[in-house]
Amino acid sequence: MHKTVAESRAFARELVRRFEHVLPSRQLIVCPTAVSLWAVGQELAASPVELGAQNLDLGHEGALTGALSGYLLHEAGARWVIVGHSERRNLFGESDALIAQKVGQAWKAHLRPILCVGESLDDYRDGQTFRVVSRQIEAIFPHVSADLLTSLVVAYEPVWAIGSGEVPDPGQVDDVAELIRHVLADKLGNGASAVPVLYGGSVSSNNLHKFLENAHIDGALVGGASLQVDEFVKMADIH
Repeated sequence: MHKTVAESRAFARELVRRFEHVLPSRQLIVCPTAVSLWAVGQELAASPVELGAQNLDLGHEGALTGALSGYLLHEAGARWVIVGHSERRNLFGESDALIAQKVGQAWKAHLRPILCVGESLDDYRDGQTFRVVSRQIEAIFPHVSADLLTSLVVAYEPVWAIGSGEVPDPGQVDDVAELIRHVLADKLGNGASAVPVLYGGSVSSNNLHKFLENAHIDGALVGGASLQVDEFVKMADIH
C-alpha cells in the first residue's frame, strides 16, 4: 500500500523509460494499488511492462460494496493478479479455500493468477514447510482444469522472510520450488516444468542472483525493493 496516483504515474513513466535498456527476454509486471491501476495502465499501454492487481474479490457485479471483482480489474487494464499473498492470508484471514476460489475467479475474468504460497515461522521451525506449501497448492485443484493450470504462476514467499531482512538459503528455496512442481505434476505431468516459480521475501539486487542460479527458480515477486525504479530495473537486468 504505497504511492499516490500521481506518484504511481511518475513511477510507471520512469520505469518504461528505463526498461528499454533491460534484457529483452525479461518479463516485468507491476501491481499498483487499486486506485492507481487505471492510471498506471495508461502509462504502460505502449510498453512491454505488464499490469497486474494486488488482489481480487469473488463475484462479478452486484451488491458487494467495497469489493473489486476480477471482471472490474480486467476492465481497468489488469492482465495479472496476485492471489493469496501472505498479508492477505495472515492480516485479512483469507483461508486456503477462499484463495482457491479466487484463483478460479481470476481465470474466469481472463486474469493470469500469481498464486502465493509459504509457511509461517512456526511451521518453518517445526519442519512443516513442504506440508504447508503442498496443502496451499492442492487447495486450488478442485477449482481449475489442467489446461488452466498451465498458465499459473506460483510465488514461494516464506512468511518469516517478508520484510524482515532475513533471507533463506537459496538451496532450500530451490527445494521448495522443486516440490511445487512435483505437486503440480499430479495434474500436469511433465507440463509442470513449464509453470514459472518465483521467490519472494526480502529479495533485492544484492541477493537475487543467488536465487536465479538455482534450477527451479525463474524469477522474483519483489516487495519493498520494487518501490524505487533504480533498484527494480537493476533487479530485472540481473543475468
